[in-house]
Amino acid sequence: MVEKTVLRNGIRVVTEKIPYVHSVATGIWVGVGSRDEKPHERGITHFIEHMLFKGTQRRTAFDIAKELDAVGGFANAFTSKERVCFHAKVLDTHLPLVVDVLTDIFLNSVFAPEEIEREQQVILQEIRMIEDTPEEYAHVLFQQTVWRDNPLGLPIYGSIETVERTDREGIRRYLARAFNPEEIVITAAGNLEHGEFVDLVAPSMEKLGNGERLAPRTPPEDNFTVTVINRDIEQLHLCLGFKGASQKDPYRFPCLLLNVILGSSMSSRLFQEVREKRGLAYSVYSYINTFEDAGMMGIYAGVAPANVVETVEVIGQELARLVREPISEAELSAAKEYLKGSMYLQAESTDSRMNRLAKNEFLFGRHVPFDEVEERIDGVTAEAVQQWLTGVYRPDRTAVFAFGPTEVEPAELLRALERG
Repeated sequence: MVEKTVLRNGIRVVTEKIPYVHSVATGIWVGVGSRDEKPHERGITHFIEHMLFKGTQRRTAFDIAKELDAVGGFANAFTSKERVCFHAKVLDTHLPLVVDVLTDIFLNSVFAPEEIEREQQVILQEIRMIEDTPEEYAHVLFQQTVWRDNPLGLPIYGSIETVERTDREGIRRYLARAFNPEEIVITAAGNLEHGEFVDLVAPSMEKLGNGERLAPRTPPEDNFTVTVINRDIEQLHLCLGFKGASQKDPYRFPCLLLNVILGSSMSSRLFQEVREKRGLAYSVYSYINTFEDAGMMGIYAGVAPANVVETVEVIGQELARLVREPISEAELSAAKEYLKGSMYLQAESTDSRMNRLAKNEFLFGRHVPFDEVEERIDGVTAEAVQQWLTGVYRPDRTAVFAFGPTEVEPAELLRALERG
């Protein structure tokens, strides 16, 4: 059973009771992320995510870790381009403790200057680690190429310059401005009672006052170009992308099914054609990079430099075939079962259910039942998938990005895609 309560200051509390489990996963979510930062604040949301575990007025960083370890629980956090979440999971008997810890770090972190300096060095190492991981860094550069200076195109962690400038006063100003009760959702899933959970979070969280209303988000403009960056590494990392569905797009289900058919599984067309039949790549897949008002359908392959033109051509052939020929009912049915199976398998995790509560609350303001999603998936026809792809894909409206040891010309990659 899913229940929702709105606290007096506007914070939403959403829970799902799952009586047959022994755990509870809970999270404090804020509907702000790196896309909401001002230019001089780049990376500050991610920085705050790190800092909230570094000590409060009542607990040191060691106290926070020790209290959770003592009950076999864990806590963590993550930052995305649209949200930040502080979450934990414990046995149901220890829910009061984890709520006390999470609300304490969320409301009472001290942001000690020495801890800020120490964490700056940690995040700088994180940035350098990503830049030293070619596949991951290629995706960062590719998104910057497609969405340029829109905040959605910029990395969540900011830059070395903005991280080095982050200080205690800047953190406090950002928190006062961005961490507005109307943008906060607290979710919990597991063996709990809604009323009791509200009673645990309300006394502390209702003290939080209003911040400023954030500036409206601006959807990015797509920049579909062919880009080659020569880098002295072992493998060439190839990314392609064209317009995808947003998280609210009514056509997101054809997009999801196309992704399954194209390249998100071992039986997908790209995996079979690029890897299994031709041996052009070890890693090849498609993905959907999706946000509340924008989306991109992406394709990635790690290839030997000598194989990049052939790989682009094969990808173009598979996309062109999907545009020309309707998907068979057998292939579409298998993709539907794949999506539904993934959804229900994830639903066996209280963490996944807690995440799902928050996502639906932010996007739709309500709980979306599993059977409603299943009905939407089953309602997609082969013609709908083909029509959706036809409306968004053309070689000259596709970004191609090659990162690695190559002298290939951008025009040659575009011609290879067009040959499909």
